[in-house]
Amino acid sequence: MFRLFPALGYRNFRLFWSGQIVSLTGSWMHSMALGWLVFNLTNSPFYLGLVGTVGSLPILLFSLLGGVAADRFSRRELLLVTQILFLLLALAFAVLVSMDIVEEWHIVALAFIIGTINAFDIPARQSFILEMVGKESLLNAIALNSAAFNGTRIIGPALAGFLIRYMDIAACFYINALSYVAVIFSFMKIRLNARPETDASRLSLFKELHGKQLISNLTEGIKYIFTEPRVHTLIILVAITSLFGFPYITFLPVYAKEILKTGAGGLGVLMGASGAGAFIGSIGLALKEDFNKKGLLFAVSGTAFPLALLVFAYSTSPWLSALMLFFVGWSAVSQIATANSMIQITVPDNLRGRIMSAFTLMFIGMTTIGNFIVGSIAHYVGTQNAVASGAVLCLGGVMLLLWRRPAILKS
Repeated sequence: MFRLFPALGYRNFRLFWSGQIVSLTGSWMHSMALGWLVFNLTNSPFYLGLVGTVGSLPILLFSLLGGVAADRFSRRELLLVTQILFLLLALAFAVLVSMDIVEEWHIVALAFIIGTINAFDIPARQSFILEMVGKESLLNAIALNSAAFNGTRIIGPALAGFLIRYMDIAACFYINALSYVAVIFSFMKIRLNARPETDASRLSLFKELHGKQLISNLTEGIKYIFTEPRVHTLIILVAITSLFGFPYITFLPVYAKEILKTGAGGLGVLMGASGAGAFIGSIGLALKEDFNKKGLLFAVSGTAFPLALLVFAYSTSPWLSALMLFFVGWSAVSQIATANSMIQITVPDNLRGRIMSAFTLMFIGMTTIGNFIVGSIAHYVGTQNAVASGAVLCLGGVMLLLWRRPAILKS
């Protein structure tokens, strides 16, 4: 196994990865249950888009600050704190639902708080991977991490669909809260050499997170991005996909309930199909280890994603929809994981947290805007037309940038 997946040869990464599998299963259960809860409370695609927007808005607002924190503090300690906070918030969701007192404003408020914690968690998590494995196994580690993320997309929604149908939706939130115990335990067991930045006093580190020093830290990362053509091209291409393509996930409850008429079980199948495609894509990348022509794979997957999404948008067959979501998942993970590894290999160590925070800003933050745009369009022209419009815009944007920056194909 270590020959096939060399990143697993590192003890710290094994701990991290095993904890992630448990925690992410709970997170996907939470995600599906939340979408089902919102749609049943409001019966509105607009509210689905609103909750998705509110949940990812803090990424847009605070992820660059999270990148500075990831470069200045111990990433392991920072991630340990975020996991504890996630556990408490998942428990709050569970209690509100089980007591049958949950209201729309509770969901919106908790989604915003979770998004704020994610703004610090994701840049630290992305840049922490290299600390555990080194550059020689980075792509393998990113692919395995993506495989865990997407493999649990198959298990989590299926379990959530079963629990919603035969038990109670609150069970999904309680299990999610419990799942964070595994990842908290894994971070407590990880041992790394202290980074030079963390040897300074905590007071001096906090001084770098406000005022002129904060602005200097932020602009240093932004200047690097705009002076490195490969980095900013990859980030822009990821932003286009996130803005116009990824909001489809938010509207899967509409497809399951109103278009395909398959109910909560069908929603689990749709999310599981997308997760299965992403899982296969992740494993394929992990088995390849490092390889040439990553730019070509990035371009091909970036084009395949909107084409498969366009077919899905107008499908009324549950099986065709699931098949298209399989290809959507495969192409999405191939595009994002490849871009992630190409960027991390390029950037210097002392800027990695800030550059990955910009990547996170485009990868997740643009989905904030996209959720609101697609949700608003769906309100007036229907969900199918809205998702299809996003696919067409995504395809056009990717083709335009590849035409303007063909050098990315040779990376």
